[in-house]
Amino acid sequence: ITCPGVLLKDKQELYLSVFVLGQYKKTQCVPAVFPLRFQEKLVFEKAFANIVDPGDLVKLLEFDTAVLELIQLVPPVGKVLATYEENTRDFLFPDPKLTHGHRGLEREILMKRSPFFTGIAPKLRFSTISLISDSLLSLGRSHIQ
Repeated sequence: ITCPGVLLKDKQELYLSVFVLGQYKKTQCVPAVFPLRFQEKLVFEKAFANIVDPGDLVKLLEFDTAVLELIQLVPPVGKVLATYEENTRDFLFPDPKLTHGHRGLEREILMKRSPFFTGIAPKLRFSTISLISDSLLSLGRSHIQ
């Protein structure tokens, strides 16, 4: 996360929280000095029962929201400095005109500043890789593919 020229008043560490597909994960904490470097892979897995057509999955993902928050560990509960929200379909499957890097599709987004954050909006650089696979789920004696 970059934010040129911004110095944080509070010196407590920060982390990035990510809520995707109904699951919440967070990164390790990093020092409160820009640029913030989170060198982590967050893995989200979800089985969608009763979805056979990929088009149905796309529709389902359009109604789900991915939320990212930059949080500083300011007592008592932490302070949200910036957020980003997008429907999960567009978050996982961005515009196909973007170019592939050696680690997947690298993207840059501007986060929305909270009232606690002074300065320009933080820019988040990240990549997502999505894998969709068929599975055979056993429901009693019947099988659904």
